[in-house]
Amino acid sequence: MIAVQQLVRAFGLALVGSMHPRMLWLSLRPFLIISVFWGCLIWLTWTPALAILGSFLTNSIFTNWIQDGLIWAGFDHARAWIAPFFFVMLAIPLIAISLLVLIAFSTVPTIVNNLCRHSQYSSLQCKQGGSLIGSLAYTFWSAFICLALVMLTLPVWWIPPLFAILPPLLWGWLTMRLMAYDVLARHASSQERDTLIQQYRWSLLVMGIACGVLGAVPTFFWASSALALVLFPIVSFMALWIYSLIFVFAGLWFSHFLLDALQTLREDELNQALVVEARVMDSGEQ
Repeated sequence: MIAVQQLVRAFGLALVGSMHPRMLWLSLRPFLIISVFWGCLIWLTWTPALAILGSFLTNSIFTNWIQDGLIWAGFDHARAWIAPFFFVMLAIPLIAISLLVLIAFSTVPTIVNNLCRHSQYSSLQCKQGGSLIGSLAYTFWSAFICLALVMLTLPVWWIPPLFAILPPLLWGWLTMRLMAYDVLARHASSQERDTLIQQYRWSLLVMGIACGVLGAVPTFFWASSALALVLFPIVSFMALWIYSLIFVFAGLWFSHFLLDALQTLREDELNQALVVEARVMDSGEQ
């Protein structure tokens, strides 16, 4: 019950905090970086990538049945749009994961520092349980696992009800992993971080899945709308902006929840130590 109250309280604080101009700027910065990077990359690779992908879909024995099935179903012009559709399908997870990794690595520490300067967490001692190298390794390893799971499950994303289950679970798991580590990297020791993640693992997973559900909304529109294929650059920028806002909100939510949990953990340990000390003193006097 206490964990649920902490979760709801952290949600309210994150919702209010995400509307602050500084938080809006923190969501704009990674959005611009990722937009420029992927915009240039897609512009340079669009034509050759479509040619390679179209040839693969047509000639491969593993995928040519897709076009044949669409033509049999009445989609006579399937060959014209099947390659762009698959290109978008492959690009979406890569873009979303790269944005989440950038926000977790560069923006979440800024969010934590901002909260610790101007809130009830300012008295928290920094124990540096995480390092820059550790954060990089943890981030890229988690992103690699998530990307591998995405690629393995991508063919069944649009099979009901998997399209409503798999993306939120994958984004939620990755969000939980990255946010939990980076929020606690500076202020918690490695032992405290492991204790908190173990103690609140279900609450953290619920938070991650909730953020994954929010993130799955632009994903579903992005990949399922015909308009998204025609206006891919414009629609992708809009979806990225929504992604960025959601991930910054997730950073605030996890920060409020875990910093409060860390503070509670240290207070409980201090109280237990005082109780033990008092008992030792009482036994010594007797």
